[in-house]
Amino acid sequence: MSTRETRKSLWTGGIVAGAVRDSLLKLNPRTLAKNPVMLVVEIGSVITTYELVHHQLLHVAGFRFELQITLWLWFTVLFANFAEAMAEGRGKAQADTLRKARAETIAHRIKNGGTIEDVPGSKLRAGDLVKVAAGEFIPGDGEVVEGVASVDESAITGESAPVIRESGGDRSAVTGGTRVLSDEIIIKITSNPGETFLDRMIKLVEGAERQKTPNEIALNILLSGLTIIFLLAVVTLQPMAIYSGSPQSIFVLISLLVCLIPTTIGGLLSAIGIAGMDRVVQRNVLAMSGRAVEAAGDVDTLLLDKTGTITLGNRRATEFIPAPNITEAELADAAQLASLSDETPEGRSIVVLAKEKYNLRGRELSAYAATFIPFTAVTRMSGVDLDGRQIRKGAFDAIVGYCKEKGNSVPPEVEESVKTIANAGGTPLLVAEDGKVLGTIHLKDIIKGGMRERFDQLRAMGIRTVMITGDNPLTAAAIAREAGLDDFLAQAKPEDKLALIRAEQAKGKLVAMTGDGTNDAPALAQADVGLAMNAGTQAAKEAGNMVDLDSNPTKLIEVVEIGKQLLITRGALTTFSVANDVAKYFAIIPAMFAGAFPVLNVLNIMALKTPESAILSAVIFNALIIIALVPLALRGVRYRPLGASALLRWNLLVYGVGGIIAPFIGIKLIDLIITHIGWA
Repeated sequence: MSTRETRKSLWTGGIVAGAVRDSLLKLNPRTLAKNPVMLVVEIGSVITTYELVHHQLLHVAGFRFELQITLWLWFTVLFANFAEAMAEGRGKAQADTLRKARAETIAHRIKNGGTIEDVPGSKLRAGDLVKVAAGEFIPGDGEVVEGVASVDESAITGESAPVIRESGGDRSAVTGGTRVLSDEIIIKITSNPGETFLDRMIKLVEGAERQKTPNEIALNILLSGLTIIFLLAVVTLQPMAIYSGSPQSIFVLISLLVCLIPTTIGGLLSAIGIAGMDRVVQRNVLAMSGRAVEAAGDVDTLLLDKTGTITLGNRRATEFIPAPNITEAELADAAQLASLSDETPEGRSIVVLAKEKYNLRGRELSAYAATFIPFTAVTRMSGVDLDGRQIRKGAFDAIVGYCKEKGNSVPPEVEESVKTIANAGGTPLLVAEDGKVLGTIHLKDIIKGGMRERFDQLRAMGIRTVMITGDNPLTAAAIAREAGLDDFLAQAKPEDKLALIRAEQAKGKLVAMTGDGTNDAPALAQADVGLAMNAGTQAAKEAGNMVDLDSNPTKLIEVVEIGKQLLITRGALTTFSVANDVAKYFAIIPAMFAGAFPVLNVLNIMALKTPESAILSAVIFNALIIIALVPLALRGVRYRPLGASALLRWNLLVYGVGGIIAPFIGIKLIDLIITHIGWA
């Protein structure tokens, strides 16, 4: 089963049952101490449980009310634990699937003398050389040092299409547990047992080991501070209640404390963070830490490669521009003939353009004794000799030289079209027949669909987008303008990328970038969010703090959106949690003191039936709202590409106002129900 297939089973009964079991195990005070708000609720539950038993032994009246308060307090803690356990369970389900991919394999290790010995994969050490043939599994993480092969990585990425791995370059890294489909390669093992990419992946997707991020720690401190303030406030209420002649029971005081402290966000905080990492894993991205995911949400500058990220990766023919006295059809016919044997994406696109625009279908030239002239780095042109015709296509300088040899010159109109294409960021190819220029083919980098809209969204969020390319500044500027980027770095070298990242960080900005080669490693390590491609080199994967298993450079944009969603979800539910305390205040305070101070009845705006029903309704709502928000915490608040001020207004309007209104409605409904059925 692939990672993608696992997503379909994330909400199975097994995961839910495991979450229920873990909810009970998390009642351990040492475990719950990581969440101060819920620890206070658990301590309150223990106290009310003790008092309940004590009152029962002494036959004190009010057992039914006290029992209900105690049970709902325990449910509050369990529901909060359930949310965290559910998030962890999703990650563990994915980890279990990955473990299935880690099967013991037999490795053909190459000894010093060149002989082969068969050893278990677990016996391999970093530096060992192994030979893997077609049909065999790769026994460990490594780099291809000899040969080229087609590799099935579906066990890791979930993608069925095989990939090419070869020695040298940026496509040499292989992962243990994947299978060679063709040919034979020699691999240098780069990891020891227990340290493989798959081992690290299993550990990382298990959310239980997730470290808290700085923002989350800061929020925990805020929630702890609010809890201490409300604890002091509730403690000081009892002397005033005694003085007024209406002392309150420990059950009422603890109910007030639990309802006023931010239990909603306290119960969901861990689940939100774990679910954020889980959403990244669902996109087939391995995050090395929760900090990396959260940093993605705070990114100010996004660095993107041009080829394969912003553009489709291959230039395409988009236009035929004929020379004077030559028709477009004549130019298209010659260009297609010269490209019939050209298997490059550019050559195929010329054939397709001639077919679509002039209905010129590819012709079978074997009967015409055609001689195809292949492209070489020396001539920088290719073509065909057919029926006494010599047709050539190639770079401007190459065709100019070819025509001069034939005693011809290039018309000024053609030179002008070449300049126009170059200024637009395209690549001009000239076509000539028998030493005479027929015209120009416009090759263009095709911008991926929807990129401009996505960059507009990022800009609305305050994220600056910068394209990194090896192209000349003129071409880079044209592509950046068409794609809607904010800036570009042309003719970029590794040191240029590193300098750009450091310059942005010096301004106090967080930077994200993607890369796959060893030359990208310094920049990936320097970036706050470094997304390395799984198909890239081991150095790149080690340098980044995220690895994209699909090796799709555009995934970086999705990662940023996931990080934003995590922060938005946390902010929205924090706003809701603080806001709904207002309604619970109006439910409990009048009920506590209305007997001694009848004037407080004016605050009973919900017209709750009795003091007992008011307190019990607030406690029940406080418990139920946590479990009601578990799906939202796991799924995340819908991401909206808005600026900071717009997001703040949206949060205050939806979750602030909603957090105030919802409890008034919920507590009133619960009050009607429990009084109708006789619970209070």
